[in-house]
Amino acid sequence: MFAVLKTGGKQYKVKSGDLLRIEKICADAGETVQFNDVLVLGGKETIVGDPLVGGAAVQAKVIDQIKSKKTINFVKRRRKHGSQRTKGHRQNITLVEISDILSKGADKTGIKAASGYVPKEKLPIKAKEASNLKVAMSASKKADDLTQLSGVGPALLKKLNAAGIHSFAQIAAWTTEDVLALDKRLSLKGRIERDGWIGQSKTLVEKG
Repeated sequence: MFAVLKTGGKQYKVKSGDLLRIEKICADAGETVQFNDVLVLGGKETIVGDPLVGGAAVQAKVIDQIKSKKTINFVKRRRKHGSQRTKGHRQNITLVEISDILSKGADKTGIKAASGYVPKEKLPIKAKEASNLKVAMSASKKADDLTQLSGVGPALLKKLNAAGIHSFAQIAAWTTEDVLALDKRLSLKGRIERDGWIGQSKTLVEKG
């Protein structure tokens, strides 16, 4: 029996015992995971999913978390005074061994579903973190024009609003921990302290 599964935006044709290198998933070495996105199931007869084969799954044992061979990319910009650079990259991948292919009953196995790896900086803000950053609109009854702050333009305003920052009162109440967390999350590169947003916000709040 064989199966065609989908993971990490790619499709793989597998059978029991195969070793597979896939885009990194959240699992530790020795752990068993289950791939539920099965597109085709083959055996005595071939079943093609629409788009997935209902109840089918592929189980695999995680062998190791490794990196692929380094790839070198040469980047040259035209009309940029001869700007050129070389970039190297090693992709994070997971090595797994296919242990079993299920034609039905995938939802009753109780085995952890394989899920893609998400870097910490791209994870959604947790409730506790959101509280620490004081992003709740309860900090102010109205939204302020944050472009009055030094260095805040339309693009940066969208970033702040997306993070729940809408008022001077919120910014004025930030602590050092809040500043560090938000600076890292939005890649502000020290702009909050450099441009004095907290001091400016306190002044604007006092002016009403």
